[in-house]
Amino acid sequence: MTVQPNAEQQYDGWSLAARDPNTIKRFLPLWQWLYANYFRVETDGWEHIPADGQALYVGSHNGGIASPDLPMFMVDWFRRFGFDRHIYGLMHPSVWKLSPQLGALASRFGAVQAHPKMAFSAFRQGASVLVYPGGARDVFRPHRMRDRIHLAGHTGFVKVALRQQVPIIPVISWGAHDTFYVVEDCYEQVKTLHDRGVMPWLFDVDPEVFPIYLGLPWGLAVGPLPNLPLPVQIRTRVCPPIEFERYGVDAARDRDYVRRCYEQVVTQMQYSLNDLTLKAA
Repeated sequence: MTVQPNAEQQYDGWSLAARDPNTIKRFLPLWQWLYANYFRVETDGWEHIPADGQALYVGSHNGGIASPDLPMFMVDWFRRFGFDRHIYGLMHPSVWKLSPQLGALASRFGAVQAHPKMAFSAFRQGASVLVYPGGARDVFRPHRMRDRIHLAGHTGFVKVALRQQVPIIPVISWGAHDTFYVVEDCYEQVKTLHDRGVMPWLFDVDPEVFPIYLGLPWGLAVGPLPNLPLPVQIRTRVCPPIEFERYGVDAARDRDYVRRCYEQVVTQMQYSLNDLTLKAA
């Protein structure tokens, strides 16, 4: 017998059942307007997505908490595949902790907790998975790093792909990191102050980053605050699938092999981003 989650459990990011096509349909007109008029999105590479079958889509995040390249990618996904080809996005657990309401809304869009068991659950149901391994360090990387793939050394996504025996399809974008301007990430300096007893409240939820940035609505923002993205053109690209020589549990447990696979993904993503940057210049 299948036990259905109650309302609170359903929207805490630990249930695939929270995804609601009707909620997606209600918000899609707004996203489409932003796509066409605010960010003026240009996209290519969608021929690399197989007509059927599963994949782990791996993206490089840009643009702060707003990260507009993510919803713009999803607009293209829904326009091409409708609402019946499921894809679940792995999202940082802090979203549900800091704002249960926002987390519940994200759950309706198909976001789940960034944990391997949620990825495996999605694959077992025949869905694909979207992950941005760089997380907060990626979206708040300094502006001088805007043209660099920065997955922060996180290799968990490689282990998931190896265990599940699915290809990795990189998703890259250019432009979204100009929707605000990150001067510097002062995480290490602020953490030192915290460890010395200054600002003891700061790390109740470890932010991983502590940026100083220029952007809306604050002007000058100190810390990982939400932002309103400026209307900068965004270009997205779906890259060719990456397949590895070995798959399975043993491959996922081989640290050296996982690291080599990780470097392969980063290298191919960086090559594609370099090409996209040159074409956008």
